[in-house]
Amino acid sequence: MFTTRPEIIGTFGAVASTHWLASQVGMAVLERGGNAFDAAVAAGFTLQIVEPHLNGPGGDCPIILHSARTGRQEVICGQGPAPAGLTVAHLRDELGLDLVPGTGLLATPVPGAFDAWMVMLRDHGSWTVRDVLAYAIGYARHGAPMVPRIRATIESVRPLFEAEWKTSAALWLRNGGPEPNGVYANPTLADTYERVVREAEAAGGDRVRQIEAARTTWYRGFVAEAIARFSTTTEAMDTSGRRHRGVLNGDDLARWSATVEAPLTLDYHGHTVLKCGPWSQGPAMLQTLALMAGFDVDAMDPIGAEFIHHVIEAQKLAFADREAFYGDPDFVDVPMQTLLSKAYTDARRALIGREASMEFRPGSPDGRVPRTDYAAAIRRAQELAAAAGSGEPTVSRLGASGGDTCHVDVIDAAGNMVSATPSAGWLQSSPAIPELGFCLGSRCQMFWLDETLPNGLQPGKRPRTTLSPSMLLREGQPWMSFGTPGGEQQDQWQPIMLLRMIHHGMNIQQAIDLPSFHSEHWISSFWPRGAKPGKVVIEGRYAPEVLQDLNTRGHLAEMGGEWSEGRLTGVRREPDGTIRAGANPRGMQGYAVGR
Repeated sequence: MFTTRPEIIGTFGAVASTHWLASQVGMAVLERGGNAFDAAVAAGFTLQIVEPHLNGPGGDCPIILHSARTGRQEVICGQGPAPAGLTVAHLRDELGLDLVPGTGLLATPVPGAFDAWMVMLRDHGSWTVRDVLAYAIGYARHGAPMVPRIRATIESVRPLFEAEWKTSAALWLRNGGPEPNGVYANPTLADTYERVVREAEAAGGDRVRQIEAARTTWYRGFVAEAIARFSTTTEAMDTSGRRHRGVLNGDDLARWSATVEAPLTLDYHGHTVLKCGPWSQGPAMLQTLALMAGFDVDAMDPIGAEFIHHVIEAQKLAFADREAFYGDPDFVDVPMQTLLSKAYTDARRALIGREASMEFRPGSPDGRVPRTDYAAAIRRAQELAAAAGSGEPTVSRLGASGGDTCHVDVIDAAGNMVSATPSAGWLQSSPAIPELGFCLGSRCQMFWLDETLPNGLQPGKRPRTTLSPSMLLREGQPWMSFGTPGGEQQDQWQPIMLLRMIHHGMNIQQAIDLPSFHSEHWISSFWPRGAKPGKVVIEGRYAPEVLQDLNTRGHLAEMGGEWSEGRLTGVRREPDGTIRAGANPRGMQGYAVGR
């Protein structure tokens, strides 16, 4: 089978990520004696510099890991919650909003990425704060490649930066803006991370004490002070068309820390799939696989219409349940056991027929009555399309952007594994904090302004994130870490890759390179929370008869670009000790490295 590049094979270790420099940094750490956790942390901080339009220091990061030392898998939740002052009453009654803005400072949760990386480094790593930050500091100080997509993002929000977000203009448009294919430095961010290192080392003691000092510096020290001051005193234009101050303050930052929990699991054809809990959309992938388990996937052409149809119809049911029942389990009683049960899945699978469904059909687990805002979501999508001619959400004069995401996978020779999906804090999320050299995230746009909904806004509650790393056990043994950027598409593209590997014997690179697809049938998690019933986009390399077959079945299917669907990476470890890796060729940034 043709592939764009070989699947990497080695025995020492491998790293796959959405940017070649992050992959090389992770591999450099392994070569210098670091373990998979050290490598993932160093790569993660590097991604903040080399893909600033996809993640940043003010963003989020869920992680799934396997420790060879303990033999256990863990989830580290780096998804920060809503600030105490971010209430429905404040947004709806005081400010007159009906949606959380998609940009600006009101949509800012507690930034969770830094603490997630530090918790993993503390509990499982072997390197110091200085060690893991050195690579990111170097690229921030001396410059990283300005790939075309970064420059395109900056240019698309140039009017907003010049007219409203002057601190972002000072950072990203200095000297006229970035040069094509040049390098771009962020010396202010380099200063920030160098100060974090100095304050960590000033605490003395061993590396754990220094890590704890770095965490304190970030959430209670000079970083927190700058974040809180900027958030609460700056009026920033957002997607509402008005200027608002944020509400994130020092108390919000000081009270929060990343948590460690057990992953949610599903057994599928001799494999155990691990995902984050229902504070993420990850369980939708498990529900999709549970539904697909009742079909003869082995007999389906992996690039045929039958395969696409069944996956899309299963995902319609899974994502409808996501909207109706998923939310932060610290606030919401999510019927997860029932949603993954055989009886419930069998009943839901019976809804999948030969024709495409145009309905939005959440179930009734344990007799619960689902509540969603689907009709309003369809109206919002139609209104936006009529106004802009481009559908939902894109970068605009108001900076309205669903943004995107990064991913990194690592396996070392000892068998440690990491799957991490850092995101948010995009350069287009909110104005840059001038003392720090980065901006805050906008993940709270995923909340509804109705406290009674599972994903309704409440102070201290985690927004239901689209960030969704994955890990897989084969016959009980850790086998593969994988993931992708893509917002809603993350838990669409990942099961497609996995089904091709399990049922059709493909390796990672083969499964990634084959053309893929996605649906926009359900309610988007991103402002303005639209929905497009029946819409399916298949990659342009599919045969024309596949598109015709899908439309004959009732899908509203269309062809996308030839290399436009799926940005996956993955690393796996076989029983013979070989470590194998692959990465997405689309966009020419993702690479796997190893030896």
